[in-house]
Amino acid sequence: MVSPKEQAQKREQAQKVETVAEGETTERVAEAPEQARGPLTEVLGRMEQAYAAYIEAQKEVAKAYKENEQQVERAYKAAEQQANSAYDETIQRALKAREAAEQQAERAYQKAKEQAKQPYEEGVAQALKAHREAIERAWGLRTQTLEQAWKIFSRESK
Repeated sequence: MVSPKEQAQKREQAQKVETVAEGETTERVAEAPEQARGPLTEVLGRMEQAYAAYIEAQKEVAKAYKENEQQVERAYKAAEQQANSAYDETIQRALKAREAAEQQAERAYQKAKEQAKQPYEEGVAQALKAHREAIERAWGLRTQTLEQAWKIFSRESK
């Protein structure tokens, strides 16, 4: 392959030969580059087309990469949203379950408290009754003892 610099140099040389020589020489020199230019021009044209196709392919690859990147980003966002929704739903269900358990526990506590209250009140009532009876007996015994002591004292004093 010939670089663009080399092509330019060959053209300049061909033009110099044309200006220096006259007659047949000039015609042959002028014809030679044209004949050489045909296949060379064809190869250069194909090379330019190939390079343009390569650049276009690069652009398409870059575009496809960006589209894929956007598609992956959308898929990630959708998955993230779905995960967030599932998380929120799970948290809400757990919160409702906790509240229900707390209410059930509160009802059970109130029921147990009421059940414990009745034996407590019965026990207090029995203790109060026993206390009163004990005091009454003690008072009765005291009274009886004082009466006996007074009787004894009053007999002796006479």
